Amino acid sequence: GMTVDTQEYHPEPRVAAIVASHEHPEFIVNIKETGKILLVNYEDVDNLSVTTIPAARFLHDGGWDSTHRYFLTAANKSNKIAVVDSKDRELEALIDAKEIPHPGRGANFKHPKYGPVWATSALGNEDITLIATDPKKDHAWTVVEVLKGQGGGSLFVKTHPKSGNLWVDSPLNPDTKISQSVAVFDIKNLDKGFEVLPIAEWADLGEGPKRVVQPEYNKAGDEVWFSVWSGKEQESALVVVDDKTRRLKKVIKGDKLITP
Repeated sequence: GMTVDTQEYHPEPRVAAIVASHEHPEFIVNIKETGKILLVNYEDVDNLSVTTIPAARFLHDGGWDSTHRYFLTAANKSNKIAVVDSKDRELEALIDAKEIPHPGRGANFKHPKYGPVWATSALGNEDITLIATDPKKDHAWTVVEVLKGQGGGSLFVKTHPKSGNLWVDSPLNPDTKISQSVAVFDIKNLDKGFEVLPIAEWADLGEGPKRVVQPEYNKAGDEVWFSVWSGKEQESALVVVDDKTRRLKKVIKGDKLITP
């Protein structure tokens, strides 16, 4: 396909994400190198219809806003966040986000001042970028605040509707003190900065990089689970933290748990 900006031909562009729409019987498909987002309608599987939305090159992953209407996705090496209106099937906004944003699915929460926001961290710096997502507000689809985390090398941010915490990992940071720990913000008091939890230390593992990655909540929203990654010949673990107290609850490890 042709790239969105330079109109160069790319022989083998990759699919970076496939997400099911909540508004129509269609898939939202990110084409990485060309920077195009495809809306593939499968209502008639024998005659598929495809809507092409030009965005920005190097599309990667993304997630929904709190209403499940708007899909926010990173064009990471372009330092952009593309916002797709899945109901009207159009590009809503293209937002600047510095130094290789990497949201995973991103994190939705209510900001004390700006209301509903969606958050992404970054690979290239310590920025945690907050984008306002209420389309009725004057500041909709703009960066309303940039928090400072531990450092770059972050892959995932996470929160939960029942939680007051925002968790930020940094597994690719070159400083082991950062890559082996996690930062957690109090959503109601973002100005106070973050607390650092020594997840890898709690895991009590042997030699290895012990990278702490991808916080995930349990169904109840009262526990946060972390993977602690080491090589396949080294010991890894899952670490469970109590979301309310931010204290260690359980360490799961064993010979069968390899780079979980």
